[in-house]
Amino acid sequence: MGATPAREIWRNLMGTGLSHFRGFVAESFRDEGRDEGRVEGRVEGRAEDILRILAVRGVPVPDEARQRITACKDLAVLDVWFERAVTATTVDAVLAES
Repeated sequence: MGATPAREIWRNLMGTGLSHFRGFVAESFRDEGRDEGRVEGRVEGRAEDILRILAVRGVPVPDEARQRITACKDLAVLDVWFERAVTATTVDAVLAES
């Protein structure tokens, strides 16, 4: 294109377009990591909630059961355990297979 006005216009267009694209891609990756962090935080929080409910209700939690609860990374399973913890009289009843 040489040193023409078209070259300057092209350069400005490409610079703007690419910086927006890079920003969009970077933002997508940042959001993805944030979502993973949110899920991980919810999983950890739910496990802590289960243990706290059992403690407040006076339900003994052996170390093996505590480890199983804190090691679980499936939020759906933790949700089931959470609901059971509200009424269960033993930790076995909380962790029982459905």
